[in-house]
Amino acid sequence: MSGVVAGFTVIFLVIGIGYGLGRSGTLGPTATDVLSRLVFFVCTPALLFHSLVSANLRDVFSSTLVIAGGTALTIGLVYVIVARLWLRRDLPDLVIGALSSSYVNSVNLGVPIAMYVLDDRSFIAPLLLFQILVYSPIALVALDLSAERPRVIRDVIVTPLTNPILLGGAAGLIVSGLGWHPPQAIMDPFRMLGDASVPLALLVFGLSLAARRAASASEEHLPNPRRDVALASALKMVAMPALAYVVARWGFGLAGHHLFAQVVIAALPTAQNVLVYAVRYQRGQAVARDCALVTTLAAIPIITILALALG
Repeated sequence: MSGVVAGFTVIFLVIGIGYGLGRSGTLGPTATDVLSRLVFFVCTPALLFHSLVSANLRDVFSSTLVIAGGTALTIGLVYVIVARLWLRRDLPDLVIGALSSSYVNSVNLGVPIAMYVLDDRSFIAPLLLFQILVYSPIALVALDLSAERPRVIRDVIVTPLTNPILLGGAAGLIVSGLGWHPPQAIMDPFRMLGDASVPLALLVFGLSLAARRAASASEEHLPNPRRDVALASALKMVAMPALAYVVARWGFGLAGHHLFAQVVIAALPTAQNVLVYAVRYQRGQAVARDCALVTTLAAIPIITILALALG
């Protein structure tokens, strides 16, 4: 269990630093927005490009890709249906809520848990590929198309081609698929910028916690965001691991360590990247922030229980 403890310790320390900076006002009133834009436009695209170029794509196209991807899409769709019918949310809030209920923290928590709990980092690669090349593009295109004004057909075609995260992931996949190994002098800048993505996203999370009382107008348009947070958190930490267990055991016949790995992957908390997207599009910040906090706290006992029951 040392891997679980270590992973959560790192996360909470960096978030705490961000919270302290936010409370003290050291970085100024625009820090959350500026750092979010830096993560969105520069660091995350660099991380995706470097990760995919460095990965062996043969290792990521496995049953884990189908289980993790199918489970995430199913839970996200369930959230959209329930939140639309019950809470009457519009498209941007539905997208952020769906991501909060199913987009897992695959890097800054998933990697250490894969290394120290699952003893195999390759379990995270398929999930990372799915979230980069499938889930994020679907969500970001939906947010782009609903952000400002009704779009014409030309905008629908052009929008995906101007999103930096989509471009970084697609470029990395193409380079990896071609088998080209760029010189180290070219890859090092992408690695350096990509390494900053996770800590900056955690700092943004801490800064946003410090600013909770000063909620923006875009957060206040939801009459009761607690219901959105409760729904997304319950789907993320209860329904998603349960669905992964059912699909992995009876759909793919997995057992033992491989079954345990699939359930643990599904039980990872909501990624802080969802908050970065929410801040970028100025919708659903409260839901993304609070879901990340609630699920991160809930993940500690849940993953511990899973380790005792299935590990």
